[in-house]
Amino acid sequence: QVQLVESGGGLVQAGGSLRLSCAASGYTYSRNCMGWFRQAPGKEREGVAALDRDGSSSYADFVKGRFTISQDNAKNILYLQMNSLKPEDTAMYYCAAKAQYGAALWYLLYSDWGQGTQVTVSS
Repeated sequence: QVQLVESGGGLVQAGGSLRLSCAASGYTYSRNCMGWFRQAPGKEREGVAALDRDGSSSYADFVKGRFTISQDNAKNILYLQMNSLKPEDTAMYYCAAKAQYGAALWYLLYSDWGQGTQVTVSS
């Protein structure tokens, strides 16, 4: 079992930046891939970025060049640096983890989830 706790969300104006953090605890050694997902009201959960323990990463097209995923393995913290934010980035952002390698963005592949942190971008 892995526990994930997100933080860093908030209200920001369009064009601004936020950095999300996800602190992992428990059997973190058993999880080889972590990712960020988001869900807006009335919409399906979608993958934002994912990162394997070996450093391989993937990004959704709508965040490429704006968001960066990274991790501090020593502290078991996953980050998502979000720049040039747009109103359409408004959503609840979730951290997730899975045992298998493969930086996939399909949320059904992930077994462990945090409670989420709200990001609101005003125009």
